[in-house]
Amino acid sequence: MYIHQLANWPNFIWDTDALLTKLGEVRHRQGTILGLMSQAGFTTQETALVDTLTLDVTKSSEIEGEKLNDQQVRSSIARRLGIEIAGTIPSERDVDGVVEMMLDATQNYTEKLSQERLFSWHAALFPTGRSALQKITVGAWRTPEAGPMQVFSGAMGKETVHFEAPKSEGVAEEMGTFINWFNAPAETDPVLKAGIAHLWFVIIHPFDDGNGRITRALTDMLLARADGSRKRFYSMSARILKEKSSYYDMLAYTQKGSLDITSWLRWFLDCLFSAMDDSEQTLESVNARNKFWETHRETTFNERQQETIHLLLDDFFGNLTSSKWAKINKVSSDTALRDIQDLLAKGVLERNGEGGKNTTYGLVV
Repeated sequence: MYIHQLANWPNFIWDTDALLTKLGEVRHRQGTILGLMSQAGFTTQETALVDTLTLDVTKSSEIEGEKLNDQQVRSSIARRLGIEIAGTIPSERDVDGVVEMMLDATQNYTEKLSQERLFSWHAALFPTGRSALQKITVGAWRTPEAGPMQVFSGAMGKETVHFEAPKSEGVAEEMGTFINWFNAPAETDPVLKAGIAHLWFVIIHPFDDGNGRITRALTDMLLARADGSRKRFYSMSARILKEKSSYYDMLAYTQKGSLDITSWLRWFLDCLFSAMDDSEQTLESVNARNKFWETHRETTFNERQQETIHLLLDDFFGNLTSSKWAKINKVSSDTALRDIQDLLAKGVLERNGEGGKNTTYGLVV
């Protein structure tokens, strides 16, 4: 029996005393981060905001197996927020759709949730009316024609069903109850409310596709309310991706359990605390990036150089070589070498290694 089939569904219960210590740690960490960022310069705050939202958008999609272009996401966010950043590039329609949803959730967090708002988010996620090659119902709740909403794994014909959501005929009523609760004044701590909303929406699974991304947008919306700020400096989605296996294990365990969701809320608070810890690394990265672009504000770069520098400033794996440059930018080895030599002459890159094929390059920061 799934949790939504229990007699008292959706009257969740939890042990407040068992969560108090971790909730207190999360709230303290939250205050520390907001205090630290309030002391940072305006440019640093703006860059940290763009970086955090970029993480949220890209990692939330990556949890679902969809890899978005980081630089397109960052450019789309900056344009919509009116923030000037170096090296902006055009963004594709699917990127803009995810960005629009996340910005509406986090920048307009005080506005009430509604069916129409959720439908508009869903339509933004699927502008072509398709998920991959499959046509889906867009901007509306899932319908009986699509069959039962199941989460499963395994080869075709040997699937193992991990969870089955409520029948589609009852989704409108389920979501009406959820939306009314979401908009009501919080009777519990807003951080705990974010954890409850995350679980509840996942269980209902009201759309044909995109439920995970919308779940995490709703979570960020309630965390923005808990922070009392539009400025996002920690990414829950980035942390969930790092703990993806335990995330799905905990969801599966809770969906087949009782209405006592203490274990889920404890996991949620632990994950949130780790996400807040990660924010210190984000701030260090922001400071390094701002310092680099300030140093080279008069330096000219071509598009390939800009994109590769952004990769090096973010989370570049391994050492940069001329062959990696050629592969990243889809150019010949001669073009890659000319790009690199230009940056060496401008003092942007430095040589490492023994020379020849073993030569690697690093940013001068």
